[in-house]
Amino acid sequence: MARYTIVTGTGSFLPEKIVDNKSFSKAQFYNKDGKPIEKATEEIIEKFFEITEIEERRYVDDHHTTSDLGYFAALDAIKDSGIDPETLDYIIVAHNFGEVYCGDHKVDIVPTLAARIKHKLGIKNPDTVAYDLPFGCPGWVQGLIQADYFLKSGDANSALVIGAESISRVADPYDIDSMIYADGAGAAVVQAFESSQPVGILAHKTRSDTFQHHRLLWMDNSYNPQFKPGELFLKMNGRKVYEYAISYVPALVKDCIEKAKIDITQIKKILVHQANGKMNEIILQKTMKLFKINQYSPEIMPMTISKHGNNSVATVAVLLDWVRKQKLENHAINPGDYIILASVGAGMNINAIIYKFPE
Repeated sequence: MARYTIVTGTGSFLPEKIVDNKSFSKAQFYNKDGKPIEKATEEIIEKFFEITEIEERRYVDDHHTTSDLGYFAALDAIKDSGIDPETLDYIIVAHNFGEVYCGDHKVDIVPTLAARIKHKLGIKNPDTVAYDLPFGCPGWVQGLIQADYFLKSGDANSALVIGAESISRVADPYDIDSMIYADGAGAAVVQAFESSQPVGILAHKTRSDTFQHHRLLWMDNSYNPQFKPGELFLKMNGRKVYEYAISYVPALVKDCIEKAKIDITQIKKILVHQANGKMNEIILQKTMKLFKINQYSPEIMPMTISKHGNNSVATVAVLLDWVRKQKLENHAINPGDYIILASVGAGMNINAIIYKFPE
């Protein structure tokens, strides 16, 4: 018998506020040189949709913060798993901007989001270790990887891994890229499981390309030169991020599959970070070509980006929850299925997990 890490519950929370593309029709966008973009806003929005496939996104309610979103997703995952939260060994919270408040772009990370969420859950056990993990968009997947190390070592029996973001509050309203971002949270409870057959997290792989690519996403002033200086917003070199992702994600996924010693044909679902619909389609194509596969069902890669937008560390967690609970049409996970969880983002970082559901 060997010790494995299995997902026993998932949860997610998306804010009720839906912001469609038409909501940006009166926006005035600027380029990075501080000059107004002369194209008609309708034309900009149409091109944006063509590139990203995003139709709408969710924004956090004014009275909620990032830890609230994480707390709601955590409640969902705990209920789904049936675990007593007082028995959790770890609470790992992935995020990028901490507790961002309505109308205030400042980052607040003291105390940690994990400490805040543990408090909101009412957990009194001091042995439930709560900490944050800032790792760009791949943070939640990396949290699962860390939890796997803890559980397989025997140091822990359970962990709650949360990804939460209120990224709309750090997006520059004068930057076209602001239309990409969204808010939300996802969570999973993982527990140690003894089995004579490989199950749960079978393999994982992570890479960090900081030498040449560490500033493809960064914080900077608004593109509008009239905006108050010193108010920092998220910035992205979209073209370079796109090129990086399609160049390196497929190879890492291939390495991870080979590390798990399974065949690509055994994979039922590929759950990848929801950053750009067209980008993900190319990642899938390139991954399949690495295995010399030219024909495959597009249903292998479910996507939520058209309706959810890019909520950063929450995308893969929300996607897993929605597929597990059959909230996406034509998508389900069955006992014994192999899936891939993969993400890419600021750092630049990429990671992937090969997971087999218990039969």
